[in-house]
Amino acid sequence: MRIVAGEWRGRKLAAPEGENTRPTADRTRETLFSMLASRLGTFEGLKVADLFAGSGALGLEALSRGAAHCLFVDQDPAAIRAIRANIANLHAQPVSDVRAGSVLSLGPAKAVLDLVLLDPPYDTGAGSVAIDKLARLGWIGEQTWVCLETGRNESVSIRGFEVESSRDVGKARLHILRRTAE
Repeated sequence: MRIVAGEWRGRKLAAPEGENTRPTADRTRETLFSMLASRLGTFEGLKVADLFAGSGALGLEALSRGAAHCLFVDQDPAAIRAIRANIANLHAQPVSDVRAGSVLSLGPAKAVLDLVLLDPPYDTGAGSVAIDKLARLGWIGEQTWVCLETGRNESVSIRGFEVESSRDVGKARLHILRRTAE
């Protein structure tokens, strides 16, 4: 795995040891960030969260492209070690916050995020549950872009959100969501 674009383009990333994590493939990440770039224009200054972070590749990709800060959350100890190693390797500590624990254990937000990236285990519905809870806790606002990776066979339906775009890449389906007017 490597960073696809930006300041750290081509830099290698460590994957967590064991079978608990399924890192997002470079091609899938490239497709996702292309979809986002056409909507955002730039990643400069964005506040980002990489949830179910695994190696941290999604959040580090956003930071490489100019995001101001990224919150990384994962509950697997091997994933937390890999995230911290990748952050240290890229000297990204000043713009990173790593939290070991369940995404669902996050409390109320201090500020709304600009971009939320979720890559939960496939076929669990965990991403939809997390998005619903994070919206209620103030992490996701009306202007927040939400990206959810699921298995190719999964559809997404979350009250208060619309799927703006979906694209299949390999075994994955990438969904870009926005909040709808209540």
